[in-house]
Amino acid sequence: MAQSDASLPDQTRRPDGELLWMHATSTERFLALCDLGSRLKTTRPDLIALVTWEPNIVIPQDTEGCDVAAGLLPLDTVSEVRAFLDHWRPDFCIWSGGQLRRTLLRRMREQGLDALLVDIAEDELPSRTSRWLPDQRKRMFDGFSAILTPDPAVRTQLLRTGVPPQKVQLSGRLRISTTPPGCNDEDLEDLQTTLGSRPVWLAAHVRPDELPMVLEAQRIALRLLHRLILVLAPDGPANIEIFRSALRDSGLQFADWDAGDEPDDYTQILLTDGGELGLWYRLAPVCLMGGSLLRGREGHSPLDAAALGSAILHGPGTVRHQEIYSQLAEVGAAECVYTAQELAEMVIHLSAPDMAAEMALAGWEAVTEGAAMTDELIDRVQDLLDAREARHATS
Repeated sequence: MAQSDASLPDQTRRPDGELLWMHATSTERFLALCDLGSRLKTTRPDLIALVTWEPNIVIPQDTEGCDVAAGLLPLDTVSEVRAFLDHWRPDFCIWSGGQLRRTLLRRMREQGLDALLVDIAEDELPSRTSRWLPDQRKRMFDGFSAILTPDPAVRTQLLRTGVPPQKVQLSGRLRISTTPPGCNDEDLEDLQTTLGSRPVWLAAHVRPDELPMVLEAQRIALRLLHRLILVLAPDGPANIEIFRSALRDSGLQFADWDAGDEPDDYTQILLTDGGELGLWYRLAPVCLMGGSLLRGREGHSPLDAAALGSAILHGPGTVRHQEIYSQLAEVGAAECVYTAQELAEMVIHLSAPDMAAEMALAGWEAVTEGAAMTDELIDRVQDLLDAREARHATS
């Protein structure tokens, strides 16, 4: 179910300054565009990011990078389109995906509003209205400075409609990028030396009601992998005492990292408060993303773990990041588990270094593709906004 428009900051007055309008046609594109807005504002701090979206997509409540939530677009009528553009007066537009509107695009062309069309797929291209009349679709694309698509079939179809070849470019998918957390290199080297060849897996962002399943999976896996060690990180340091108490009653040997304990040959679980995930993502070749083991949960983004070389395991509760998990699953970088037995079996399966490495490589490639696309968009938007400023300065 889509969130209401009140789920993001809602301002009815057009803020002063340079305004970038971004339109999202899926939740993943929404997240990626807001991420783009955040990164652009590091070099253009006065930039205002306005976002609109299509109906029936889930809008997260705590997304950074989008300053103004204009919500759904108006009807594609002359009066409503004119009112929308005259009110917000955007300096630039990034339109992601399809759902193109003829009246809106025509008005944008008439106003000379620069725009990029990004991440459009073949099934999102507008259909030809009539076989017997001239193909009018080219005019819909005339107002875009460039069209970026990951789909070669899209480029072929656009060229057939008469769009100039230099305007249509193949690019990566529009995905949210990530800046993974760092870590203390000395701690990482010491732990790698201490653990040696022992198989390691990480359960991050684990909620208290998920802890029994995680501990049971560790018990099952230990029957075959006697030297297996689980790094256990709760979903926030506030739950650390609950985890300590549960581990004391579990019968499993654990070391409390934040209390100063060091793992030894008998340690089966290394407990941490989760404040150093950059360290644990690098240490563990397999990561269970907690907060996902029960249906309906929002889950946590797997991008940091994937970017730092972990194979991703998760449960069915990934509502907020469903598209990201689906894409990682498509390339073989993530697996969904439903029970302690399934989780244990995947941990055992991925204890073979080549198996975990294959999944981790697929995840890393998917994440870096999104980062490359974001970098390309940032450069294009910067150049086009700079050119617009230069035109205004000389006019």
